[in-house]
Amino acid sequence: MLKNLISQNIFQNTVGEYLFSLCAFLFLFAVIWIVKIILVKRLEKWASATKTKIDDFIVMHVRKTIIPLVIVGAFILSIDNLKANETVTQIIHIGGILFFIFMSLKFLMSFFDYFLDTYFKKNNTTETRQRTLKWISAAIKTSLIGIAVVVLLDNLGIKISTLVAGLGIGGVAVALASQAILGDLFSFFVIMFDRPFEKGDFIVVDDMMGTVERIGIKTTRLRSLGGEELIFSNTALTNARVRNYKRMARRRVVFKLSVTYGTSLEKMKQIPEIIKNILDTENDAVFDRAHFFAYGDSALIYEVVYNVLTSDYNRYMDIQQDINFKIKEEFEKHNIKFAHPTQTLFINKTN
Repeated sequence: MLKNLISQNIFQNTVGEYLFSLCAFLFLFAVIWIVKIILVKRLEKWASATKTKIDDFIVMHVRKTIIPLVIVGAFILSIDNLKANETVTQIIHIGGILFFIFMSLKFLMSFFDYFLDTYFKKNNTTETRQRTLKWISAAIKTSLIGIAVVVLLDNLGIKISTLVAGLGIGGVAVALASQAILGDLFSFFVIMFDRPFEKGDFIVVDDMMGTVERIGIKTTRLRSLGGEELIFSNTALTNARVRNYKRMARRRVVFKLSVTYGTSLEKMKQIPEIIKNILDTENDAVFDRAHFFAYGDSALIYEVVYNVLTSDYNRYMDIQQDINFKIKEEFEKHNIKFAHPTQTLFINKTN
């Protein structure tokens, strides 16, 4: 009786063959489940011992992506020995491809979301940069979905080579027609990721300067000191030498002053010490050096160097102004005279 039941034929396969496939699947499933418990437990222990988050991401997707893929693969392998008509085989084949594509897309999209989240936390990103990165992420996800659809259509037997070739030729034509725009678009991405400057930074480009007001897809706009708006293409900015004063941690200041040739040697030696004492009383300023620099055409020239501990230009000018007042005051106390351009004319009398 049992032998007859096992040998009974149902849909081109015997009951025994169905039971064998079921046992094979259950065995493989049990092996996978045991390996999952051991492997995931070890991975979780390893991930908890590290400070990084990438290992937590890996453990999560071992559980949510790799294990389900392995289980589906085990199911397909266990029924591989069964005979089935072409329609059922095609359905199983398409179902397996769909599941693989779905899980792959899920993993890749989760990876990009993880990357963006990590980037936002690691970097002090502005709202504009966050919005830009989300656009890029959406474009990448859309491209992945498009690739997945193409792969699926190809596995369904639909000829897509002509469509792909047409899209490729059309893309080349569009790229050639909009080369300048695409160049500015890529330069925009370079500015977003490399961050040579940001909104609110004061920059100098060649002989023009201003505060960055807007970074657009094609152009970047600056507000100059005179009030007018300066518009640069993004490509021009990425190719130019840009000086960013907003990120200057400290400002090194060098200035010269001149005294008359009538100044005595004793007073000349006092001048560096006088300037050092003046700078030592200034907040946000650090004295570097003061030296008798050179003999000028009509003056004795001193060079002074100090550092301003802020990038604020107005604060720097306040400090420099205060230094100039104090130098004037101290020189008057010591009867040291500033030099100004003079010429001496010698006349010889002859009979």
